[in-house]
Amino acid sequence: MPSIRSVAVFCGASTGNAAHFTEAARALGHGIALAGMRLIYGGGRVGLMGEVADAAVQAGGTVIGVIPDFLTRREVAHDDISELIVTPDMHTRKRRMFELSDAFISFAGGLGTLDETFEILTWRQLKLHDKPVLICDVHGAAGPLLATIEGAIAMGFARPDIRALYDVRRGVPAALDWLRAQNVPETSAMAELRGA
Repeated sequence: MPSIRSVAVFCGASTGNAAHFTEAARALGHGIALAGMRLIYGGGRVGLMGEVADAAVQAGGTVIGVIPDFLTRREVAHDDISELIVTPDMHTRKRRMFELSDAFISFAGGLGTLDETFEILTWRQLKLHDKPVLICDVHGAAGPLLATIEGAIAMGFARPDIRALYDVRRGVPAALDWLRAQNVPETSAMAELRGA
C-alpha cells in the first residue's frame, strides 16, 4: 500500500453538544500535522471542521480546504490555512477532496459528514478506488452510522463483506495509530507475498 501523504477528514460544521467533540477534533488535527501528513477538509472555519484545521495549522501542518462557492458567500470559509480551493458546487467539492487524499477519516458530524462517508464507501464498494477509510468513533458519535450499515446488512440490502470497506477505531489515539500503521514500509518479503 502506498504511503499516506494526505488524509481527508469528514466532520461537522457545528461542534455538537459536548466539549469532548471539540477536544477530540483538535487532537486529530494536531496528530495529523505531527505525523507529517496534509489535512484535506471541507474548508470551513466553523464547527469541528474549524477546530481540526486550526489545530493542524498551529502544529505546523499543511491544511487544504475545499469549499463550494455558495458557502464562501455565507462567510464560513477559512482564510488562515495553507490553501483554499473554491469549487462551483458540492459534487465537485467531494470529487476534489477525493483526488487530493490518500485516505479518509469519518469523524463526528451531521448529514454532510454522513453523506461524504457513505459516498466514499460506495465508491470503494464499486471499485472506483481502494483508498483506506476509517470511521473514528468519538464518544459514540459513530453509533448511528454503524447501525445504519448493520441494518442494511441485516435486511439483506447489503452483503456482510461490505464491512471490509472500512475500519473502525474508538477515539483519536487509536485513529492516529491506524494512520501510522497504513504507512508501514513494505519489505521485500511482503512484496513477494503480495505478488504471489
